[in-house]
Amino acid sequence: MGEFDLIAKYFSNAGVKRTDTCVSVGDDGAVLQVRDGYDLVVTTDTMVANTHFFPDVDPRSLGHKLVAVNVSDLAAMGAEPTWLSLALTLPAIEEAWLAEFAAGLHETADYYNCQLVGGDTTRGPLSLTMIAKGQVPRGKAITRSGAKVGDYIYVTGTLGDAALGLKLVQGQHEISKKHQGHVLQRFHYPAARVALGQALRNTASSAMDISDGLAGDLPHILRRSGVGAYIDVNKLPMSQALRDSCEPALAIQLALSGGEDYELLFTVPENRRGSLDVLLSPYGVPVTCIGRITGLAGKLELKAGEQPFFYQHQGFQHF
Repeated sequence: MGEFDLIAKYFSNAGVKRTDTCVSVGDDGAVLQVRDGYDLVVTTDTMVANTHFFPDVDPRSLGHKLVAVNVSDLAAMGAEPTWLSLALTLPAIEEAWLAEFAAGLHETADYYNCQLVGGDTTRGPLSLTMIAKGQVPRGKAITRSGAKVGDYIYVTGTLGDAALGLKLVQGQHEISKKHQGHVLQRFHYPAARVALGQALRNTASSAMDISDGLAGDLPHILRRSGVGAYIDVNKLPMSQALRDSCEPALAIQLALSGGEDYELLFTVPENRRGSLDVLLSPYGVPVTCIGRITGLAGKLELKAGEQPFFYQHQGFQHF
């Protein structure tokens, strides 16, 4: 099988077909229609074997995760996912692997109503790069730069489960059977909070998704907004699986800097806070206030109640 046979068989005709896609896979470029009154949001994410995933990982889960982590970036900006491009580097063509990877990719793209519209394939060490595009009403994109002193800091869902799932896969931590399914699902099959992100367009002052751990990601908002923050570690939302499986110190460590949660981290001004619960209640995702924005530019303080909390770990960094 050659490159173009590979593209035709696994990536040309499967998945959702959007009416705003004029030209898709198979040409020199895609032709796409952005709606009047909307801005285009573009994000890129690369996953490399032995850095972001194990080479023997289930390829179906890998296809799912590649789409979900890119769509999560769009969700953090309040955007509707629309189109995907894939750059696929393979050491060799293994059709069984490709079939499962493509199935996971297409079913997840269908779930988020976005279409694969192009990309590239090449030979080399296993690496996956996706460019995701989305649309947001003009001027309504939520960025990292809008946090103001006094804003409340929120996160969706629970933190630390994916990191615990990684420890289970690596054989570094024992977990009871009743919790294994939950943490492995969170690690292999993350969910992007797309609908909730769109609901926050007129409420959140800033937002991002948590990919490298809360302690590593929140400082991005602080730098872009020129503010500081404090977090109460006693308020970090943790699942029962995490609480049952770890000593408190490890649970806090995983929740703060475990990474790959893909939950939304966002700030809300006090005058919009009262409507938040009503606004988000239809989405069935718990939202927890964990701290506030301060005027100490760039400084992240950790507390346990009223007491300082000393912590050295940071989020994941490539370099």
